[in-house]
Amino acid sequence: MKRGSAWGWGLLVAVGLAGCGPGGGSRAALVGAWRSSVQFDAGAFAPIKDLEFMYVFHEDGTLTESSNYDAAPPVPPAYGVWRTVRPNEFEARYEFYATTPSAPDAFKSGAGWMPSGRGVLTERIRVSSDGGSYTSTIQYQALDRAGKPAEGGGTAKGRATKMKL
Repeated sequence: MKRGSAWGWGLLVAVGLAGCGPGGGSRAALVGAWRSSVQFDAGAFAPIKDLEFMYVFHEDGTLTESSNYDAAPPVPPAYGVWRTVRPNEFEARYEFYATTPSAPDAFKSGAGWMPSGRGVLTERIRVSSDGGSYTSTIQYQALDRAGKPAEGGGTAKGRATKMKL
């Protein structure tokens, strides 16, 4: 085989692989910062009518999410991963730690909020053709400190817009 044709073949394979798997297709459509309104129709979060999530979807397939309720009760942001399912359609899975107040006497003396488990969110995202918004469905699963399913899980719908300068 000639060297030139081997290089050409290698380039063709590399370009072809760039459009497949976790790094390909319309992956760039989701990369960036997003602000979303989320409404749960069931579960512990269903009574909240003004829930908002802010996301950063990183090029490496990781994500960070924070909500306007992260301080009630105090919880850290959620961290997770995402992947392309098909053009302009993505799946994300992210988790956060849940907290509960310590015993009343301990809380008064400064023990604060203690770990109580974690939440796992799985989100199916469809980005609009113009890339400026998306709709999603979210499945929330609550887990106790032992990692076993707990009460409070539910489903939600989300609507997001991409943040711009």
